[in-house]
This record gives sequence, C-alpha cells and structure tokens, in this order.
Amino acid sequence: MVLTGTTFESSHPNGLSAGPGADVIKSIELFKVLPRWLFVRVETSEGNVGWGEATLEGHLEAVEGAFEDLRDRFTGWNVDNIEDIYTSAFRHRFYRGGPVLMSAISGLDIALWDIKGRKLGVPIWQLMGGRVRDKVKVYGWIGGDRPTDILEQAKKRKAEGFTTVKMNGSESLGWLASPEDLKATVERLKEVKSIGMDAGLDFHGRVHRPMAKQLARMLEPHQPLFIEEPLLPGQIEELKKLYAQTTIPIALGERLFTRQDFRPYFESGCIDICQPDISHSGGISETRKIALMAETYDIGFAPHCPLGPIAFAASLQLAACTINFVICEMSIAMHYNKGAYDLLTYMKNPEVFKVEGGHVATLEGPGLGIELDEKLIREVAIESKAFYWKNPVWRGEDGSVREW
Repeated sequence: MVLTGTTFESSHPNGLSAGPGADVIKSIELFKVLPRWLFVRVETSEGNVGWGEATLEGHLEAVEGAFEDLRDRFTGWNVDNIEDIYTSAFRHRFYRGGPVLMSAISGLDIALWDIKGRKLGVPIWQLMGGRVRDKVKVYGWIGGDRPTDILEQAKKRKAEGFTTVKMNGSESLGWLASPEDLKATVERLKEVKSIGMDAGLDFHGRVHRPMAKQLARMLEPHQPLFIEEPLLPGQIEELKKLYAQTTIPIALGERLFTRQDFRPYFESGCIDICQPDISHSGGISETRKIALMAETYDIGFAPHCPLGPIAFAASLQLAACTINFVICEMSIAMHYNKGAYDLLTYMKNPEVFKVEGGHVATLEGPGLGIELDEKLIREVAIESKAFYWKNPVWRGEDGSVREW
C-alpha cells in the first residue's frame, strides 16, 4: 500500500524573530511505516531536510493529531532556534507533558537537530561538547511477550555481536500468584548467563508489589544486569521500599517524559538507571537534560529504544557525548509480524549500526549520522488503520485485565 506523507504548510507569524534571510521551516511530513513507526520529515526554505521519529506504540493516531498544532504553529519559524521551538511547543498550550504531546515534540525536535548538524557538517554529538567515548554499548531483545526458546535466541544475539540481552521477567502475574510461577524467570536468566552473556530483566510493570519483592530476592544470587520497571511508574514510595530490599540495580523511565517526571525518582533515590525513550521524552533537547540531571544524582543513563533507525541514531548521538551513559537498547533483533521490516530496512548505510563486541561505533556522519531511503519510505508509508500496530490485551485465567 502506498501513501506519501501529509505535507503541512502555513503562513502563521514567526515566534522569535526569524531575521532577514533566515532558514525557516517550510513543511512537515509524517510517514506511518511498517512495522509500527512514525517518521517525521522537516524541510526548510533553503532546502535543508532533517528526519525525526515520533513513534508512540499503539497511539499513532493521537500523535498525528498533535502534529496538526505543531504544523500550524511552527511553519515559518527559524529552524536554527531549536530551544525556542522546543520551549514554545512544551509551554504554550497550557497543558504540558504526557506521552502524546511529548512524542510529537520528540519527532520535530530530532529532525531539527538533524538539520542543524547537516548544515554545519558535523554529527549532533559535536554540537554538545564533543564525544566522551568511541563506541556505544548496546543490548538486544530476546523472548517476546511469552518467552520461549530463550537459550537459542540468546545464542543468536551472541552470534550477531551482542554481549548483553534483555528479556521480559515474566508473563503478567496479577497482584498475587503462586511462587512457583516465578521459578521459570530464574531458569531463563540462568540459561542466558550460562553462555557468558549479561541480561537485564524487564518486569514491564506486570509484576505487582507482593510478587516483585519475591522475584527480586530469587534473582539476586544470579546477578541480572538490572531489573526494569519492577513496579508501575508512579509508585515511588513502594519502589523505595523495594530498592532497600535488593542490591540489583533498578532501571525505570520509558513511561516518564520530562525532567519534572523524573525528578521525584531522582530525589527519592529509588532507581539506579534512568531510561527515557528519545521518541517520547522530548527528543534530543529534553532527553539530554534528563541525562545531565541524572548525573548529579549518580544515576546512569540507558536510553530505552525498541523503535526505528531514527530513534536509535538519536540515542547513539546522546550516548556519545553523555558521561553517565550505560547502555542503549537496540531493536534490530526484535521479531515483527508485518513482514521483513526491521531497523535496517529504510537505511542506505546500515553498516553504521554493525554490532561488534557488544558495541556500535560512534556515528561520524553529519546530523544523525544515518542516510535514509526516502523513496522506499514514501512507497511503504500507509494510511489504513488496519495496519496500525495495537497493544495486545492481556487477561488472567479469571478473565480480569492484566498489565501488558
């Protein structure tokens, strides 16, 4: 199915004075592409082009609606004033934050940074003080929602160059289940570690407090790299108590979107690793600030990124220049059920994402450092809602709704 993106053009007045002869935003295009991504293309009056990613899994329609406002407001604004555009987008509609608005802002912001880097002929990390590392540690995903054949998948990731993986800690358990249900999680971790790989365990908010403290204790002797979202976001006091009961590093943040969202977790001392997702947390501008804020609390920065090549490249740019960076998620190993569309499908230079020894080399090209196949993107872009990715609905054996 073919659909070119929707091009937005507007003659609304500028915000901050663009200045004579300024390069201004001319158009914004959105592309829904398989398997579940929303790409953003920004073109300027001088013909400069940048790409962003505004994917919000299962909620693309809402993000598209948010772009109606961004289009009307920012067409004609000086493309170089990224901070002014970000601040206006965040502050000037009274209601701030949240996954939909922040994902839309993210897509626009990443594209603006891509343009700036390309105009100056340097990677984005060069615009932020230069790099602090030559290569970026990454991990691949194994397992899926109902983990099976974990060992074989881990072996495959190892053959692809990964030294670290992440997998779901369990199926959705509800508030209280049999302790026997937790043993399979421990066995899967032991299998992965038996071939010399590190592993993070993603609880995904599926394990509620009575089970989370049991599972953390059972996992501790086997030393997972971290446990992610052991409790649902918002349960800060409960997380503090769990934190005091385990020595396993606790990671969290894919469902937090601003410094204000992260602040109580930092101040409460209940996490060790923050995981903002650059396609949800305000793009490069806000995610960079979250990472710097985390450093003051001695908290690591590990970008969450089960998304497309634009989001991954943007995450790598921040990883290169952020001192408290730990590790980045890389979705090339994920299985998609919509055909052979993966992290490399839309790239002309996929070699820049090659994994060796558990690392990807720091990107050296201008802007995001990747070259996209725009012709293919336009061919694949789709409109039909039948192709929208939807979150699965989970229910327990009694029929009650469970956390995804």
